[in-house]
Order: sequence, then structure tokens, then C-alpha cells
Amino acid sequence: MAGSINIPAYSDALVVLATAGVVVPLVQRLGISPILGYLVAGAILGPLGLGSFISEMPALYWVTVVDAKNVAGIADLGVVFLLFLIGLEMSVERLTTMRRLVLGLGGFQVAVSTIVIAAILSRTGLSTPSAFLIGASLALSSTAIVLEVLSKANRMTSATGRASFAVLLAQDLAVIPLLIFVSILSTEGEQPIWLKVVMALGQAAVALGVIVLTGRTLMRPLFRLVAGTRSSELFIATTLFVIVATGVVAAVAGVSMALGAFVAGLLLAGTEYRKAIEATIEPFKGLLLGIFFFTVGMGIDVRELARQPLLLVGAIAGLILLKAAIVIALARLYRVPWAAAVETGLLLGPGGEFAFVAIGLATATAVIAQPVASFTLAVTSLTMMTIPLMPMLAHRLAPAPVADDPANGEELAALPDPRSGHAIVVGYGRVGQVVCDLLDGHGIPYTATDFDAATVTDERRRGKPVYFGNATDRQFLLACGLMGASGLVITIHSRAEIDAIVTAVRALRPDILIVSRARDAEHARHLYGVGVTDAVPETIEASLQLSEAVLVGLGVPTGPVIASIHEKRDVFRAELQTAARNAGQSGSRAIRKSVKPERR
Repeated sequence: MAGSINIPAYSDALVVLATAGVVVPLVQRLGISPILGYLVAGAILGPLGLGSFISEMPALYWVTVVDAKNVAGIADLGVVFLLFLIGLEMSVERLTTMRRLVLGLGGFQVAVSTIVIAAILSRTGLSTPSAFLIGASLALSSTAIVLEVLSKANRMTSATGRASFAVLLAQDLAVIPLLIFVSILSTEGEQPIWLKVVMALGQAAVALGVIVLTGRTLMRPLFRLVAGTRSSELFIATTLFVIVATGVVAAVAGVSMALGAFVAGLLLAGTEYRKAIEATIEPFKGLLLGIFFFTVGMGIDVRELARQPLLLVGAIAGLILLKAAIVIALARLYRVPWAAAVETGLLLGPGGEFAFVAIGLATATAVIAQPVASFTLAVTSLTMMTIPLMPMLAHRLAPAPVADDPANGEELAALPDPRSGHAIVVGYGRVGQVVCDLLDGHGIPYTATDFDAATVTDERRRGKPVYFGNATDRQFLLACGLMGASGLVITIHSRAEIDAIVTAVRALRPDILIVSRARDAEHARHLYGVGVTDAVPETIEASLQLSEAVLVGLGVPTGPVIASIHEKRDVFRAELQTAARNAGQSGSRAIRKSVKPERR
């Protein structure tokens, strides 16, 4: 049995797992980003680090990676998962809301940075396609590290956070044409470049068309069927199947697996299963991305530091300063405050993880020479290591008072006071404010939450118990005193978010009263099915209020009118609850009989 085991593959896997289980927790205790921990560990323990001394010190065999190919396959899945999650976060609503910064600031940053860097590289003797590919790769920044730095500082809603997120979103979108461009350059044959472009775009269009058509037809019914079984194992398996299957379809068509997974995430972003899918793949994503960054670190040749130290240092400083200058100039054009523009520029100045993906693919297909790729990746990785230091540098170069950016104020950092017997109101818009005023008028304590930084800041300055946070997050719900609350009121209008909140709350408090706003009768029926105690459909309530006004206006006494309105409301409620129960029973029978689920 022992002779049939691939010992080198298992020993390499053990090194990576040991890094995830031992090294990364240690560097986190020191306040260092785990991503940087993976990068450094990969550089030290990889074949170009201590692994290059195995012949002199055989004992290093068990603590270093002998062959990068032994973990490359798992690392590729990390990129696939990352693109899937990016697609899952890119809802049409979010892109529409941020279109000015995403398409304007972010789009110009990618275009200008690519052109300027490519123009500089072309003067070093590189071919135009290679210079453009490297320029486009270096124009991208590290989504993973920048968002981690901003999230830890609770600054995602600040001017810096909003501008950085918009640019990173545009860069993530730019990855798709970049990967297609790499596949075009790697195509063998003597065809002219325009023919390669047409063929590659045609293949990509066919693959994406198949994924979109299949996804729109089958994905929602598939997840509805699996969710009806209430089996977490089946839900995980289905999620992994969708990610890998769409990636394989794209790969068979000649485009990258990551592109297929991105489109799958985009299709699922508008469904009610988005939050559940995010929670399902979060553990896998963390580990797979860690392995990806470990393999990225293995590609860093530490000997580059000794070969051309001055050129390497100059390239690192030049890349950061050049990209930062471009971002700062564009950010000011889009009226981003000076201090936020400087900080955004410095955060986005270093390179990003997608440079390793694009340049790695180009190197594997001989589009870029190995020495050039090695030097470029060394520059990219070393600049990424500087990202956690950039906020401190920005604050020294361009200090700004807190008042210049309301989203940086202490109002957003405030945590709810410990209490019990209170109501939690999710959403402090027009509907939420009316609910809170009535609760206050009847002497019922409440804790309100909202995800709009300006609203929370203004209301807290007025003395209202409104707190900034995401009500789909389990820890935030606990901080709001969910375990001791007497009821929860949901006043927001996003169907997906309401579903996610109800699911999270019911997992913690199956017994709590949940009253939710609903758009119409169908939405209310759906909410009864997912677990709300009472749903209030806007269309039905409007008709009841209209009826009350008409009856009173026609001279019917107010008492009987109010009684009849309440009676009619109870009839509607009973009908919706019965329909929800019948739909649930029908779904259960459909699952047992393995027939097609009822169409919604």
C-alpha cells in the first residue's frame, strides 16, 4: 500500500496545510495579513526558496514544497472560487448605484494605467502584445488585501472605501477581457491577430451563452429543489457542482474556468440564495485562496533581490508612484476629497493577485519569457506586501480631520447597548422611522439598524438608537441583543436581504416574533414560507387604507369600518399563510417523488 502512495505530492500538500494551520495563525497574532503570510511562506518554503537546498540538506524535503505542480491544481480552484464570489457580489443594482465611480473612475484607471505602463515597457525591447499584457496585469490592484485592510479598519463606507471599492470592481470586470486576451495570444498558428480575436470572442460567446441559457433555466429550480430538502450537505455539493461545472464548460470552449465561474456567480447574484451560497463556500474560499497565494509565493525567486537589486527597488517604487499618481488625478476629477484620493491612490498603487493569474497563463504558453515573468511577479508580490502600510503613509502625507468625512466618525463605530425585551428594527428609512416613532410613543424600547452611513450618522447625532451594520451578519445580530429581544421588524424592500435576515435570525432564535414588510401578496406568501411570523404586503395595506377612507367618507361609522378592515386583513393573512403551507407541502411531495418543482 505504501508503495502506491505518491509521497512527494502528499508531503507537498502537508507543507501547505501546515502553513494554513500553523504559520498563518501565528502571523495573524502579530497583526499581519494572512495573505502576506501565505506569500512569504510560499517564497521561503517553495522550490525557489529553501527547496533549492534539498540536495545539500535532504531533511528540508519534509518542510518544503518539492514540485509546485503538486498543489497547482488546487490553487487554480482558488482563483475559480474568487471569480465566482466576485460575480456573486456584482448585482445589477450595485453596478447601477455605483456606475459613475465604477465605469468612470475605475474604467479610466484601468485604461490609463495599462496604456502608460505598456508604453514604458515597450521601450525596454518587449513586443507590443507582451508589453500590453504586462501593463494590463500591473494596472490591477489586490482586491483581497485592500478590502481586508479597509474592512478591519471599519472604513468600507468612508470616501476612501467607496472609491477603492469602485475601482477594484472595475478592475475585477477588466479581468475578463484580460483572460480572453491571454487565450488569444496563446493560440498557435499563423492566423492574423484579427482572426484570432474573432475566433476567441466567438468561442467565449458560445460558452457564455450556454452558461447563461442553462443557468437562467435550471439554476434557480435546482437550488429551490435542493433547499427544499433542508440538507446542508446537498446544498454544499450543489454549490460546488455549479462552480466547477460552469468552469469546466468554459474551459472546454477554450476560455478560462474562472470566466465561467464568474458568469455563474453573476447569474446567482439576483436570486434569494445568494447569501446562503456565500456562507456555504466561505470556508472553501479561504483555504483555496490561501493555497493560491502560497503557490504565488512559490513563484517568487528571492534570488531576484540579489541579481538586480537596484532595478527591482526602482521598479517597485516606480509602479506604486505611477499608479498612485494616476488614481489621485482621476479621483480628484471625480470630486473625491484630497485626503481620500491620496489614500486610495496609495492603496491601489501596488500590484494585485490577478497579475499572477494572467502572467502565469502567458508564461505557461510561452507568450512571455520566463525571466521577464519572474522579475514582473517579484515586483508585484513585493509591492503587495506594502499595502497594509499605505494608510499610515497616506495619513502622514495628507492628514484630514474626521469632520471632512462623516463616514469616518465615531457614530458608525458605536455598538448597541446591551438590553433585553426590546424590538429590533432593520432599516431606518421612511417606513422604519414611522415604526420606531410608534414604538417610542408606546414606551417600547428599540434598536434600529441601517446600512447607510449618512443616515446612521445623522440620526445618532439626533440621539436616536440607530446603529450601522449588516443585519444578515450573525455577529451583528447578536450585538443588537437578538437573544434577549422580544421581536424583530424588517422594513427594507430587498427580497434577497430579507430572506437572508430571516434565515439568520431563525437559526439563532426560532421562537422570536418576526414582522416583515412585503411588496405584494406573492411576496408575503413567500415570506410566510421562509419563516416570518407576519408579513405586511404593501399592495394589500394600500387597498385596505383606501377602503377605510372611502367607507368613512361615505358616512359609515368609524367603529364598524375599523372592525371590518381588521376582519378583512385577518382573512388575507389566513389565505396567505394557508397558501404558504400548501406550497411547502407540495414542494415536499415533489422532492419525494422527484418530479419537477412547481413554477413560481
